[in-house]
Amino acid sequence: MGLLGILIGLGLLVWLAFRGWSVLLLAPLGAIIAALFAGEPVLAHWTQTFMNSAADFLARFFPLFLLGALFGKLMEDSGSVTAIADFMMRRLGKAHAILAVVIAGALVTYGGVSLFVAFFVLAPMAQELFRSAGIPRRLMPATIVLGTSTFTMSALPGTPSIQNAIPMPFFGTTPFAAPGLGLVASAIMLCFGLWWLSRAAAAARRSGEGFGEGTPATAERLGSDDRLRERATAGREFDPAEIAHGRQAEAQPPVILAVLPLAVVVLVNLGMTMLILPALDLGFLSQDRWGGLSLSDVGGVWAVVTALAAAIATVLALNFRRLPTLRETIDAGANASVLPALAVASLVGFGAVVAAMPAFEMVRNWVLGIGGGPLVSIAVATNILAALTGSASGGLTIALDALGSTYLMRAQETGLDPALLHRVAVIAAGTLDTLPHNGAVVTLLAVCGSTHRESYGDIVVAGIIGPIVALIVVILLGTMLGSF
Repeated sequence: MGLLGILIGLGLLVWLAFRGWSVLLLAPLGAIIAALFAGEPVLAHWTQTFMNSAADFLARFFPLFLLGALFGKLMEDSGSVTAIADFMMRRLGKAHAILAVVIAGALVTYGGVSLFVAFFVLAPMAQELFRSAGIPRRLMPATIVLGTSTFTMSALPGTPSIQNAIPMPFFGTTPFAAPGLGLVASAIMLCFGLWWLSRAAAAARRSGEGFGEGTPATAERLGSDDRLRERATAGREFDPAEIAHGRQAEAQPPVILAVLPLAVVVLVNLGMTMLILPALDLGFLSQDRWGGLSLSDVGGVWAVVTALAAAIATVLALNFRRLPTLRETIDAGANASVLPALAVASLVGFGAVVAAMPAFEMVRNWVLGIGGGPLVSIAVATNILAALTGSASGGLTIALDALGSTYLMRAQETGLDPALLHRVAVIAAGTLDTLPHNGAVVTLLAVCGSTHRESYGDIVVAGIIGPIVALIVVILLGTMLGSF
């Protein structure tokens, strides 16, 4: 009965979330159902297991949600993201339309700009380039996914994405975990995706297929769509309802000033990780008042938080006079972080209750018994949970909350570098999360004025198959050569 309760609770969560119901209600409901079927104390699991786990997630990662969303909104309203997109459009032009959109998306997301902010800038850019180049509109979503939601989210060393930050407290790693393997995976995702999209565009050209019809949705319309909003906020770390708030600058900054905050994110992140934090005397963290921690427990998050804070200060310093409604922009950025953070925390709370059920021991034993060692096991577990929840960050946290300490212990027993576990887990989280019910997929299709029927097949190739190929290569290389 306990296992049946877990399956029913999870099934209701997935089904109703896809229909636009709030995860804030569905996650505790699913947890209560699992506890009831197992004969466990319902209220105790809700207030102690569920809420403690959700609160722990917020305590660890809410600063990243807050600063990431604020930075993205400031970059949007200052005109910096648009300036970068326009620069790439002018430099590469319609002859390299797909590459221009991919590179522009990769630049802004690797620099810390929130995914949904990038969507609303890249979609008009892609529309203009694809129309002039005669590339079908149906390829726009897959092209944007490749640039924003694959290698810059999960593989590129130092990426400030929340997904890359989540394993750090579990494994004592940094944002630059397994950098060589991350670069290999990034190259595979990028080249595989570009090959497929170029092939699809060429085939369309030969068959006489043009750009087609369709109108991208406005930020105002999408922000007022409550069902879309509920789907989206559990999928990524920016509330799309806040996109339309604030007002963009009338004049764009020069491209060098637009790129500078992105460079600050990367450089400060690297400097904090490799130089500054290791040189500081942080022995006080071992005291009880600080939780008996060490640098490895908090250093990764501190590095990313500092990098985003420095980038925010840079955007404000460079564009203070360009921001016509600064207070509204800052409010929108801060507000945009709250619902996504609570939605993912609720998913994590649900996972904690499921993991506390006696029947979960069967699931744990099955996952840990998967052949191929801990790398294959953690990849499968993270893939499944990210697919079911439609959230890379939610699925990854649930997997590591339930099994992270076991994987770390096995890694120490076998001499496996925890950095390798980190990189495999993050890449795995960014594969099957891109299923049709994923909030980012639904939002992107709406932004591009497309449908699942028209565009989802190419999204599967660029956003799922390519990352899975990269994941397999990383596991094979990691098994043979270790972390590098």
